[in-house]
Amino acid sequence: MGRSAATERTEYVYLNGRLLPADEARVSVVDRGFLYGDGVFETLRAYGGRPFQLTEHVTRLYRSASLIGLELPWPPGAVREAVEATLEANGLAEAYVRITVTRGDGLGIEPPAPARPTLVVHARPLAIDPRVYLDGVTAAVVRTRRNLPAAVPPEAKCLNYLNNILAYREARAVGAQEAIMLNAEGAVAEGSVSNVFAVVQGKVLTPPVEAGIFPGLARATVLGLARELGRPVEERLFGPDLLLAADEVFFTNSVREVVPVVRVNGTRVGDGMPGPVARLLLEAYRALVRRTLGLT
Repeated sequence: MGRSAATERTEYVYLNGRLLPADEARVSVVDRGFLYGDGVFETLRAYGGRPFQLTEHVTRLYRSASLIGLELPWPPGAVREAVEATLEANGLAEAYVRITVTRGDGLGIEPPAPARPTLVVHARPLAIDPRVYLDGVTAAVVRTRRNLPAAVPPEAKCLNYLNNILAYREARAVGAQEAIMLNAEGAVAEGSVSNVFAVVQGKVLTPPVEAGIFPGLARATVLGLARELGRPVEERLFGPDLLLAADEVFFTNSVREVVPVVRVNGTRVGDGMPGPVARLLLEAYRALVRRTLGLT
């Protein structure tokens, strides 16, 4: 029996200036990303072979690096070119893209001087079950809290992602598809891989940056679209009880766009179906993607 096309397809990874088959790409066992989670990353989505908001993602990558004292030796344009080259090498139209930068090799707490960062770009076929948009997803408010802003800058997208991973595992253990994390004061912060929104009496609510959240690009885009559509918007602190009483709850991130939530902690949100505001914002988001990238 012949192998499938998916099996035969070679995946290419960009590693420090070279495109390599994924099974040949290697980083050092003393790379600080591997040892300590010492680095930053970005995830984004490509539509029709073109990455959406690539400039904004690369700009944020450099900001994250700056916040952890990591100087990147490449101009931003070189990182954008690496993403585009990786997409082209893999022949992907609809894709998940990840940019990873570590501080490079260095065993011990003292960073190497000068640092020689490691740059990796992955591009893989997009794998999203369309039922998440049609049926919605379930969520659980978990015990694992968001990192304190005084400990790790929340606006830096760091490789040390353990509390998000623990939160996600906790949600999956109770049968939920995504976690909702609170901050140290008990206010809603964010999902394990997403920003959180609620709709209450027509108003679109989301936690502010002051809640210790990572301010996602999809979050900012959806806030802008909601305002353009004439929806009242408020960034404010709220507790998990508001999610249980909301008319709608939804998540945003750059790969999955806008995902409606139909249950929180087993309690039905609204009528238990994806709500009209989430659907409207998803349609507006996708229309913006098509206009921006010139897709039909």
